[in-house]
Amino acid sequence: MTSRVLIAMLASLMAAPALAASDATLFGLWARGDGKAKVRVERCGENICAVNTWVRKGTKGEKAGDILVMSVVPDDGGRWSGTAFDRQRDLTYRMTLKVGEKEMVTEGCVLAGIVCKEMAWTRLDFE
Repeated sequence: MTSRVLIAMLASLMAAPALAASDATLFGLWARGDGKAKVRVERCGENICAVNTWVRKGTKGEKAGDILVMSVVPDDGGRWSGTAFDRQRDLTYRMTLKVGEKEMVTEGCVLAGIVCKEMAWTRLDFE
């Protein structure tokens, strides 16, 4: 799986139009822990999208501009859960994100949760 599954794999966040301050920590630029991709997490309509802004040369199955559309809702303590749709692979994943100020861990699962992948991320635009 990939950054689009926020995992990525990255990866529609359905949240209230007015975000709480803690919710806003999800948005911004993130580097994938394996060094193969960078993504921008942003609103896309009522959803949230993770857009590949950079992909290391030779990384198979991914390119800059790929989008993961997430439909997740916030839980307690910076955790988000729901689903993510990978347009390039035409796959929907069960998605969990644990978001901190400088780090994020994503888990994407397919096949009724039988196959899952976790990925660490580091914020690039932290002030």
